[in-house]
Amino acid sequence: MITILPYQPGYQPYFEKLNKAWLEKYFTIEPVDEYLLGNPEEAILKEGGKILFASYNGTIAGTVALKHAGNEAVEMIKMAVDESFRGLGIGRRLCEAAIDAAREMNAKKIVLYSEHSLKTALAIYRQYGFIHKPADRTKYKRADVYMELDL
Repeated sequence: MITILPYQPGYQPYFEKLNKAWLEKYFTIEPVDEYLLGNPEEAILKEGGKILFASYNGTIAGTVALKHAGNEAVEMIKMAVDESFRGLGIGRRLCEAAIDAAREMNAKKIVLYSEHSLKTALAIYRQYGFIHKPADRTKYKRADVYMELDL
């Protein structure tokens, strides 16, 4: 059973661990990652963003965050699912929860940056209506995909 939970200070280590696992596996951790993962309350929540967690049968198995991006947009960042919980629909559930949370934040659009090799994540985003747009390569060195979802 998947339950979506809001951020609590005690969940910060999960936010950091889950995201560092995929970043280290596929890429390298960039300074912006270190800041966001080590200081989520300041980097994300202080400005009205949200961090959500997916609990699977009582174990934190995934996370996603929304950060204000200006112009009535939020950026979906740091979606991660523990490898041992993949294939259970957690990524889809996190994406749905992020979209719902963005609407609650009165956002008009969700934007995200990704990388072409993350096929499963990109398939989830497309399934929920995200559209590919030209990528701005200055935000993250690894990002070569930019997508938007109008709400």
